[in-house]
Amino acid sequence: MIVGVPKESFPGERRVALVPAVLPSLAKAGMEVAVEAGAGTQAGYTDAAYAEKGAKILADRGAVFGAAEIVVQVLCYGANDRTGKADLSLFRRGQALMGFLRPLGSRAVMEEIAAAGVTSFSIELMPRITRAQSMDALSSMATVSGYKAVLIAADTLPRFLPMLTTAAGTITPARVLILGVGVAGLQAIATAKRLGAVVSAYDVRPAVKEQVQSLGARFVELPIEAKDAQDARGYATAQDEAFYAKQRELMGRVIAENDVVITTAVVPGKKAPVLVTAEMVRGMAPGSVIVDLAAERGGNCELTRSGETIIAHGVTIIGLINLASGVPYHASQLYSRNAATFLLHMVKDGKLNLNLQDEIIRETLVTQGGEVVNARVREFFSMPALAART
Repeated sequence: MIVGVPKESFPGERRVALVPAVLPSLAKAGMEVAVEAGAGTQAGYTDAAYAEKGAKILADRGAVFGAAEIVVQVLCYGANDRTGKADLSLFRRGQALMGFLRPLGSRAVMEEIAAAGVTSFSIELMPRITRAQSMDALSSMATVSGYKAVLIAADTLPRFLPMLTTAAGTITPARVLILGVGVAGLQAIATAKRLGAVVSAYDVRPAVKEQVQSLGARFVELPIEAKDAQDARGYATAQDEAFYAKQRELMGRVIAENDVVITTAVVPGKKAPVLVTAEMVRGMAPGSVIVDLAAERGGNCELTRSGETIIAHGVTIIGLINLASGVPYHASQLYSRNAATFLLHMVKDGKLNLNLQDEIIRETLVTQGGEVVNARVREFFSMPALAART
């Protein structure tokens, strides 16, 4: 079984899907790894390091796709809407593909991948069950993004984050508010606390209050209750517009009290809810910073521009996307561990295991045999259900 690792082609992407350290465990399971020359360079992993661990270094992308039975990427076509389509011509029927696919983004793209005959696995559909935790790359990358968001905010803010006592007087700490307490939000809280800020956080799910407080932050409680605040997978659910309108009304004063606001609220497959209005931005002190981690989904701030940094009413609003690529060495390391564990789960005796009784395989499998086969994806795009498969 040959596993191919092409260089990431999304503009500015510096991560690599597998790092040299995981190659021995794959080799022990009967997998050979073919890596495109220079695939890990921007993340700090040299071709020599791959070769030392037994990988074959191939000269170009076409050679990797041509040799591989399973292609492992970070951003596959779907998640890579800039340059990913070029990979369609490189796919072979029956070839397997694994990585971020953004399966709820575009029906047409999923159908293109299916038409290429590829058996694709979307790592962001990994079920949130105990035995799949070590394969949960979505959480790993959210951890990196939450960390990086605080560093970007600290670098942009025209003041210190921690309290300082100096001969010139005492400097009060900055106040940081985290909106959305998922994995990214929790890491943002922890990072901001380590940097000495006064941190508070809000989430529609009351259940996360204890997690916020365990990190030394204050949980913001609003006199408003969300209906069915989280789904069975532990993700926050979308609320109706009346809820968001009331939430915005109550949140304005809280936001005005903070120097930094980091927003992380996303609902899979849907536009991000607007939590910070233009009016709220106007109420913030000049020099304040908003880092919108939902920028790619439309943004939690009404004024966010995806992929851009702007200044509005004296407030810097950062809508950068793909923040995890900004810490490529460790982001690649984390992703690689998740991906390698998934590979070891999928490949048995040198063959791809397609046991659909296994929840991990069933939930992540998106296309097979020319069809979009994932039940969740088909339901999302209102496609007719397929006959039961085993």
